[in-house]
Amino acid sequence: MALWIAGVTRGHNGGVCLLKDGEIVFSIEEERLSRHKYDGGPYASMIKILEYTDKLDYLVIAHTQPLRETAGQVDFTGDDVYTGLARKLGLIDQSPKIDIYNHPQVIDMADYHHKLHASAAFYRSGFKTAAAVIVDGAGTFLSTDMGMGPTIIYELESLFKCSYPNNFTTIYKHLGGNGPFKSFKTAQMDSSKFNEEGSSHECIIDDAAGIVKAYEAVTVYCGFQAIEAGKTMGLSPYGKPNSNIPPIYEDAGGEWTSANRALVIPTYPNGAQINEHKFAELAPTPGLYEGNDVYKTFPDLQNRRDLAYAVQKESQEEVLKLIYKAVEMTGEKNVVVSGGYGLNCVANYYYLEKLQKDGINLYVEPISSDAGTAIGAAYLAHYSITGDETVRPFAESLYLGLPTTYTTEQISAVAEKYNAEVHSITPKDVVELMRNKNIVAMFQGRSEAGPRALGNRSLMFDPTFEDGKDWVNRIKRREYFRPFAGSILHEHVNEWFDMRGMEETPHMMYAMNCQEGIAEKIPSIIHVDGSCRIQTVKEHQNPFYYEVISEFYKQTGVPIIFNTSFNLGGEPLVETLDDALRTLANSEIEYLYLPEHKLLLTIKN
Repeated sequence: MALWIAGVTRGHNGGVCLLKDGEIVFSIEEERLSRHKYDGGPYASMIKILEYTDKLDYLVIAHTQPLRETAGQVDFTGDDVYTGLARKLGLIDQSPKIDIYNHPQVIDMADYHHKLHASAAFYRSGFKTAAAVIVDGAGTFLSTDMGMGPTIIYELESLFKCSYPNNFTTIYKHLGGNGPFKSFKTAQMDSSKFNEEGSSHECIIDDAAGIVKAYEAVTVYCGFQAIEAGKTMGLSPYGKPNSNIPPIYEDAGGEWTSANRALVIPTYPNGAQINEHKFAELAPTPGLYEGNDVYKTFPDLQNRRDLAYAVQKESQEEVLKLIYKAVEMTGEKNVVVSGGYGLNCVANYYYLEKLQKDGINLYVEPISSDAGTAIGAAYLAHYSITGDETVRPFAESLYLGLPTTYTTEQISAVAEKYNAEVHSITPKDVVELMRNKNIVAMFQGRSEAGPRALGNRSLMFDPTFEDGKDWVNRIKRREYFRPFAGSILHEHVNEWFDMRGMEETPHMMYAMNCQEGIAEKIPSIIHVDGSCRIQTVKEHQNPFYYEVISEFYKQTGVPIIFNTSFNLGGEPLVETLDDALRTLANSEIEYLYLPEHKLLLTIKN
């Protein structure tokens, strides 16, 4: 009998990962189905489980807070909404229970948020043993007494020593809260909340913002949502050192680092703020925005840029210190990185420069957001239940969305719905469209897990146009400072980019420096700092995408194409063919390529 395990993450970036005998059947974020960015409560995702099995052996529910206290209740029965939904769908045992919360098929992993980030990264890294570095905004919520009555504190940064089958030993943890309370360090904190061994570990508790919370404060200051830190990362190269900006982080006597209390005000669990009252030169200026056009909506004051620059430079230094701390405390040369900060591809490239001289092997989890904890929960349950010690190989593919195929009749029906024309087409024709300054959407197979489009839900464009970035940002309705990525034939990558010792980068997790003389050849995808976030593509990884890039290389001598996610600003990545054509109908994008069918769908807007 197969062992079916579903991991569910409840909060922002909610989603489901379904395992069959330890292999991922699918991993999907709720936003792809609900069409609401960062959506939580993955009920639609849970329903999709029925397309693959009608019974689960285990439902593993992950979050930062206990299921019983926060998930809400089903009327009459009183069970939490996730257990209740699984029960109503017939996925778990429906026999009467005296205490529904003790359902033997349901596992609540609310206390394990950072461990689940570590689990997803470790099991997908290909390492047999590793140190895990988790840098997050606010992980598990913990009740404690700081001498001033009950207080809630939160996971900020965690270090683990990882090995098979399911050993995640906490060696360091930085906890924070709104306070006020006195900061302290202890080496004897009972870690039973964080690892089964119950051993003690180094623990820091303070009332200042952590590394990510400070980054969130700057993100809000720049006019974005706290969760949109990627925009701050894109803005940072436009800044410069500014003597009016105090240090963002403070070193507590070499023991640990927290945000400067005078500058950053944490508002746990969500976000943080820059203290504009204390630093008058950082106060907002009227007229910051220009109307409602998101393309023009930009904090066009230099101190916004400078603060983004400062938080990027300082935060990546602090995370690098944590990486070296993890290596020192564990003796490991393999390091995995996850948690929200793991998506910072500028910092990830910086680590490579520093770590390669010390022989440290780095794996950065591409699904570092909370969506990855669904995978972590499912894997941790699998290895804990089975005791399996088989080392998982490096997770090369991120095409983990719902297995989907479309018949010719289904394609015709969706095309008719949006008044789209259907044509036969070859890769040569697709490239010619791109070279004529057209955006061509690529839709095939299973969608990518995580935030990066990797050729299955991508918008393709010719990177050689001087004004390509502005052109595509306008059409996608994004801020003009945001950069774009490139997908390059693997065999040419070292000629074009400095890989800093890496053999490949299939997950697009590093913003890399281009080689001398390259920037002027592909100006559309080179950021203002001379970098480009790239994806290497091998033929076996994505044959149809490889074919298009190869044809572009044949026609232009350039082995790289402009790649951005198939969505409009503020929207999730498209999941279905209907999503894809609706996006075309609501934008200036005219062409949709379905390589599996050798078809091109067009909508004249």
